Amino acid sequence: MRPVWRGAISFGLVTIAVRMFGSTEEHDFRFHQVHPDDGGRIRYKRVCEICGNEVEYRDIGKGYELEDGRVVIITDEDFAKLPVSTDKSIEVLEFVPAEDVDPIYFEKTYYLEPDKTAGRPYVLLRQALVDTDRLAIVRITIRQRESLAILRARADLLVLHTIFWPDEIRKPDFAFLEQDLEVRSQELKMATSLIDNMAGSFKPEQFTDEYRDAMAELIAAKADGAELPERPEEEDKGDVIDLMTALERSVEQTRAKQQADEPAKKKSTTKSKSGKRTA
Repeated sequence: MRPVWRGAISFGLVTIAVRMFGSTEEHDFRFHQVHPDDGGRIRYKRVCEICGNEVEYRDIGKGYELEDGRVVIITDEDFAKLPVSTDKSIEVLEFVPAEDVDPIYFEKTYYLEPDKTAGRPYVLLRQALVDTDRLAIVRITIRQRESLAILRARADLLVLHTIFWPDEIRKPDFAFLEQDLEVRSQELKMATSLIDNMAGSFKPEQFTDEYRDAMAELIAAKADGAELPERPEEEDKGDVIDLMTALERSVEQTRAKQQADEPAKKKSTTKSKSGKRTA
């Protein structure tokens, strides 16, 4: 992996030199725009709307259009002279309880790796965050944009989550919020039972991207001239039923599934404890 940022965590009078890496990668299919008749790629040219000349990517600059139509050109030198102190540092502002941060603020996640000489203070900060069960609110500049961020311990690493600024979170404006809606106690009881029946612990490896698998199958079939996979017919769920009936039937279905899965779970647990492996 290539680092996307280099700098240091500023933690009081302690500095911890780190490198930052992207923590995720997309495995989605990337399609080109093509001419369906012959498969040729559709290309776009970067053309100046004033002079009409094509402009090379390396010669393209950044401009901000004002309300009166004027365009202010900002150069790399201008960016370098901005009066910010977080272009090479992760400035710790405060430490807060984890439950204080609403996940709606989370934007992107990065791994932090310490430089060779920064291992001990890195581990010290990571362990201190674990022991105090707190997150560090920090400020950092990435790709010429200052961001608020969260520093937290994850296993043996420190990870950084960039987060949105408060004015970037949209306020919900939905008509139903003005309505006085009530749920009946029996409905709430059944909904709680349904949640209990479907309760589990999050294990991401148990889930697969069915859409991506289906797309891979479709592409392979078309490439080989084979029969194309078809979408299975949707199951008929019967007549429209009221909320309470839907809850009751859902509870019954999940309870039946729970009972059917129980023998398999017990068998798996017994084999795991005995240390025996199945062929």
